[in-house]
Amino acid sequence: MLKAGIVGLPNVGKSTLFNALTRSRKAESANYPFCTIDPNVGVVQVPDERLEPLRQIAKTSVVIPAAIEFVDIAGLVAGASKGEGLGNKFLANIREVDAIVQVVRCFEDEDIIHNMGSVDPLRDIDVIHTELVLADMSSLESQKEKNIKKARGGDKEAAEQLALIERLLPHLNENLPALTLDMTDEERVVLKRLCLLTAKQVLYACNVAESDLADPSQNQHVAHVEKFVKEHHNAGICVISAAVEAELIDFDQVEAREYLSSLGVEDSGVSKLIRAAYDLLGLASYFTAGEKEVRAWTFTHGMKAPQCAGVIHTDFESGFIKAEVVAYEDLVGAGSVAAAREAGKYRLEGKEYLFKDGDVAVFRFAN
Repeated sequence: MLKAGIVGLPNVGKSTLFNALTRSRKAESANYPFCTIDPNVGVVQVPDERLEPLRQIAKTSVVIPAAIEFVDIAGLVAGASKGEGLGNKFLANIREVDAIVQVVRCFEDEDIIHNMGSVDPLRDIDVIHTELVLADMSSLESQKEKNIKKARGGDKEAAEQLALIERLLPHLNENLPALTLDMTDEERVVLKRLCLLTAKQVLYACNVAESDLADPSQNQHVAHVEKFVKEHHNAGICVISAAVEAELIDFDQVEAREYLSSLGVEDSGVSKLIRAAYDLLGLASYFTAGEKEVRAWTFTHGMKAPQCAGVIHTDFESGFIKAEVVAYEDLVGAGSVAAAREAGKYRLEGKEYLFKDGDVAVFRFAN
């Protein structure tokens, strides 16, 4: 399961957003720094309107959406890479996630203190980014010394890591994330072994006031973040009002839609954030559908049939024979499995087939 860490400076709305995402009140939200110390963890269903039509076709009552695990991580301050605030704890927690959702405050409110005295999302982004870069540089310097000794002894893996470290250090010294270094496919495999913080994909969540939701383009803070992300980072961006989303926790679906409509908004910001995280990470969903259940499975674009089978169970991948596949649109358009088969919409695909978002599959494998 994908794990995303929610990070940000103190009092930018991290815990409020976490509560909204998980539809809970697990995370303490207070008007003072470090109200989150130990990370809160919640599993969030990925919204997918395709599940209900598949449920009707399969004639089942069990639907299991894909899921993302969100981790609400303690607020960071300048100097975290040297242990300031809860820096060491913050950095340790963020190493364990697959992607970073950085909440940046884009609203003015005199009643909610900002630990740096004013609202400036670009400064806030730079504070966290710089601390992650400094932590990575420290990590690489340490790894460099170890790999030099091993490479001299003929260790090929150490030599590969050392070569990439030599390229990464000057890149990071320019305050650029490791993710943006021009690398070969082989080097990207090596990069994963280095476990760098700035090698993780980042989604900036611009936390705005309720009044800005209908037209966030009028918010200059949001405009500045959009311009920055476009020019400087291989990152994603999403606009959300954590306060509004928190209000929706106690609403049912009908009430939530009516409330959002009154604000001039069609969809929940939480849904947009989850979809943005999926897009940023190159993720998609395929489905299995039968009388027992309809289920969405998460895979990465570019994965072949055996790898996608392995998402369900490693035995499916190792024993893969064929995948019986039909596109979601074709199955729903036909109205039933039988009709789709008669129309020739089902296909038998082999080991080289690249799965597509919305594929509905049955795997054949040897025990």
